[in-house]
Amino acid sequence: MSASLVIAVDGPAASGKGTVAAWLGQVYGLPVLDTGLLYRAVGVAASRAGVDPDDPQAAAAIAGQIDLLALDDPAFRTRAAGELASRVAVHPGVRQALNAAQVGFARRPGGAVLDGRDIGTVIAPWAPAKLFVTARPEVRAERRCRQLAAQGETVTFEEVLADIRRRDARDGGRADAPLARAIDAVLLDTSEMTIDLATDAARRIVEAARVGRE
Repeated sequence: MSASLVIAVDGPAASGKGTVAAWLGQVYGLPVLDTGLLYRAVGVAASRAGVDPDDPQAAAAIAGQIDLLALDDPAFRTRAAGELASRVAVHPGVRQALNAAQVGFARRPGGAVLDGRDIGTVIAPWAPAKLFVTARPEVRAERRCRQLAAQGETVTFEEVLADIRRRDARDGGRADAPLARAIDAVLLDTSEMTIDLATDAARRIVEAARVGRE
């Protein structure tokens, strides 16, 4: 593997980007950071502290205390945490507080894999391999429903689809670092793909990017 292989995996909620990022990390022997968990951690911490997640200053203060290595709390992967993450992510102060940790992770010796909303556009625009993973909202809602059911949460398809559409609008419409495909990111639509097909397609995208650097 060539030095400093940084792979940026962006995309909306439940697109499959987390699965793709984790698989790429295994294939290339790279550390993986799900940056969405950082925002989920901020949102959950705010909720637990009785802080309004829509309060920019309060949310930013909490973001400054988030531990990059303490993201394994099951509460961070709930439906409520996803909604809270999208709310706190609109605050420039929150993003500023978390950006340094993400950039530091991306600049680890040997490289890294990061998945999120603004990796290829803001955090690591210099990454040699960039993917934008997406899928139709209905497909993403079905996937999220299965995931939440496996975690013991009871939700309807309609509720989850509404959540996804609301988060897409909020994430794509925020003024600071909106969800967007980097100009040089390769689009990977997983709507009709199995996990095996999606991960294989992702590997081929990364390999093409590596060849392009040589």
